[in-house]
Amino acid sequence: MIELTEGYVDSLALNASAIKNAQGLVKKRSFVQLNKSEDGTLLFGECSGSGKSNYACSADFIEPEMPVMRCSCPSRQFPCKHTLGLLYAYVNGETFEQADVPEDIAAKREKAEMREQKKAEQVAAGVDTKPKVKKVNKSALKKKIQAQLEGLDLLEKLTLSLIRGGLGTIDSKTLKMIQEHVKQLGNYYLTGAQSELRRLVVLLDDEDNREAAYTSIMEQLTLLHALIKKGRVHLTAKLNDPELKLDPESTIEEWLGHAWQLAELKEFGLMSEQVELIQLAFAGYVDQGREEYMDRGYWLDKESGEIHRTIQYRPYKASKYIKEEDSFFDVALVSELYRYPGDINRRVRWEKMTSRPLAPQDLEPVHAKAYRSYADAIKLVKNQLKNPLGDRNPVMLLHVVEVRQTEQGQFVILDEVGHRLLLDDLSPIGYKTVSLLTYLSEANLHDVTMLVMFEHHLDTGRLVAQPLTIIKGADITRLLY
Repeated sequence: MIELTEGYVDSLALNASAIKNAQGLVKKRSFVQLNKSEDGTLLFGECSGSGKSNYACSADFIEPEMPVMRCSCPSRQFPCKHTLGLLYAYVNGETFEQADVPEDIAAKREKAEMREQKKAEQVAAGVDTKPKVKKVNKSALKKKIQAQLEGLDLLEKLTLSLIRGGLGTIDSKTLKMIQEHVKQLGNYYLTGAQSELRRLVVLLDDEDNREAAYTSIMEQLTLLHALIKKGRVHLTAKLNDPELKLDPESTIEEWLGHAWQLAELKEFGLMSEQVELIQLAFAGYVDQGREEYMDRGYWLDKESGEIHRTIQYRPYKASKYIKEEDSFFDVALVSELYRYPGDINRRVRWEKMTSRPLAPQDLEPVHAKAYRSYADAIKLVKNQLKNPLGDRNPVMLLHVVEVRQTEQGQFVILDEVGHRLLLDDLSPIGYKTVSLLTYLSEANLHDVTMLVMFEHHLDTGRLVAQPLTIIKGADITRLLY
């Protein structure tokens, strides 16, 4: 018998609209038939729709980590609102009559079972059936690396000319020239540099606020300089390596445009099995540099105590066809967790996931893994910020003895030895959370665990943090979701 939660069904939906429409079908009693198999691994039924005939929909959980959704409707969304509605009906406790598995689904199950049996026979015979890393065409890769080096030379000439000319000389003609360079970098396989140069254009394009954005502009130019310098060293060394090996220790490959395959991450030992994750914060926003929507979640690995991040990019033009991520309130049970190279808050991915409801004892590791000394946490953050290509906004769990408001109206948090950390709203998030602290009870402002995002303000030299989530005992208060 399968166990489903509303949060898990939400996670399957393409977007918020699909969730709303699917729940609407249940509320309107649009399902004229609801069935389940004897073993409870298959849910199926019929839903009335705009067509002459009812739509036949099903959710097959014969493999719980990889459920198969089917529907006879013509929708391009996957899963469609009818299949999602079927799952919401089950979660809401609607009555599902027991019935035999339909013949067409039974036949599809049989084919899948035969494929698995064949795979098992191959494994028994010593045949490696695991996904393999794509064989590298060394000749083509060398040409790509040489093109990337040429692209870095082009980018360096551009940035040096901007610095020598000064920001005051930048006009519409200069901006048009920079935008042309943005397009050209795509031809040199430098998608990371392309995104960062586009971010610079966004900052420079606002002429009225250009002076106010001076610090951000200089920081962006510094990042581009670091990318040029480190990228050139890395690519030159790679050309001199007969194997042209990837670097699994740093983020430089991604900065230079490499899209990691899961098989590659596994080959480098960047995969863990049977991991339990708890999402502590989620935000969706626009990444103007990449020209994509970004869905970002922060998750606690219950065993290691690490805070991982999931990132999904949805290009503007294709966003309606890509499943929109959302807040997740259950425990995610991941059979294979793939970790990307990085420092604090490594990016992670998975292909298969089941879930269970969050229990009070699940939050014990959250409190146990929080930093009790802000000095120790800040030291780690500063070490990461020394790397120009490191994530400039690391996220950490801190134990907070007290949240206090100063005479100037600013909020600070205190650790056990009275060390203060200033709270402020940060530009990368785009959401204000500090002011929400005034609405919390006193109990949620003393002896709590807080998930915060750090940022170093170059103009003031101060390290500040923005509160994302507050955990008190078994209660989670998300300020960002």
